[in-house]
Amino acid sequence: MLLSISLILMVGMAMGWICRKIKLPSLLGMLVTGIVLGPYVLNLLDPGILNISADLRKIALIIILTRAGFGLDISGLKKIGRPAVMMCFVPASFELIGILLLAPCLLGVSLIEAAIMGSVLAAVSPAVVVPRMVKLMENGYGTKKGIPQLILAGASVDDVYVIVLFTTFTGMIQGKGVSVMSFVNIPLSIMLGIVIGILAGFLLAKFFEKVHIRDTSKVLIILSISFILVVIEDSLTTVVTFSALIAIMFIGVGLQKFRGEVAKRLSDKYNKLWVASEVFLFVLVGATVNINYLGNVGISAVIVIVGAIVFRMLGVFICLIGTKLSMGERAFAMMAYTPKATVQAAIGGIPLAMGLSCGDIVLTVAVLAIVLTAPLGAFAIDLSYKKLLSRDLNAEGVKSER
Repeated sequence: MLLSISLILMVGMAMGWICRKIKLPSLLGMLVTGIVLGPYVLNLLDPGILNISADLRKIALIIILTRAGFGLDISGLKKIGRPAVMMCFVPASFELIGILLLAPCLLGVSLIEAAIMGSVLAAVSPAVVVPRMVKLMENGYGTKKGIPQLILAGASVDDVYVIVLFTTFTGMIQGKGVSVMSFVNIPLSIMLGIVIGILAGFLLAKFFEKVHIRDTSKVLIILSISFILVVIEDSLTTVVTFSALIAIMFIGVGLQKFRGEVAKRLSDKYNKLWVASEVFLFVLVGATVNINYLGNVGISAVIVIVGAIVFRMLGVFICLIGTKLSMGERAFAMMAYTPKATVQAAIGGIPLAMGLSCGDIVLTVAVLAIVLTAPLGAFAIDLSYKKLLSRDLNAEGVKSER
């Protein structure tokens, strides 16, 4: 297993560096590393690490969501108003509808299997979008109208909304039934998750105020609480549950509100933690891809993905109706909301791990979506922001472009 860990880290980081050098997202190099090292090509990874890859991917997802919580500006969301709220769920819902319409016809899956596939694909990628929106804010592009803030905030909640839907649909296909309560539980679990997360953040803020410990120890405490929340949610058999993933994100929001300086330092720690987590996440998801299966669904899967993206962009356009954004700025927001990677990598392999008949096709389409949309979305953002967004050089904190 030690050799496998070494290969994952060294080859994954090297391939990521090569991709960055040729202006591609580093995650693509990591995905290719996993595919090549995995059981379907060179078979160099220890079966033991593949057996726990689902848990490792969940840890990476927890780290992503906590990072999002530390960076989520609730006051900014309020300032932007209705479009910000709509961006949290409307584009993802439109994409899900698109997949429900296309996947049963083109991929031969049932409606509930299409819903699972849709809930995997319908999230935007923090790994691609977040650093680019932060760069835009630092350089003053689109900040006067709050465009990068809108995309950043919406993308953070969009991911969690989709993950809650995914949990609901996988529960249905496992025989937990389709009921009104299954859908009523979605907003309830989100609200309960928010309350639990903010309360935990508040208590941690008070604890850190009274007990002085190293920031590294604080990170370990937050991670431990996050793991416990996930275990509690998994063990609950009540009609109404709570979303552990929402709660985890709002721990960061709570700490940010009640202990801002600590939250900023911990955010830096989580950014460093993400360096290793990102490598494991994308390499391990690549290792689970059966490339032989990819050929069976290739063209049909591409059509489904492209169609879903069109539905998502339509959803973004509807969210921005009535705003003061120009057509160019709306076009930028529509393109910036298309890249997929992080959530698809984190949950794309779960249906296969659960033994669902649609597991192979869901994972294959998820990886294909990453390969297609991550570089295209990144290129679209990088090549268009100077042309489509106005620059506010007088905004506070604006830096000169690097």
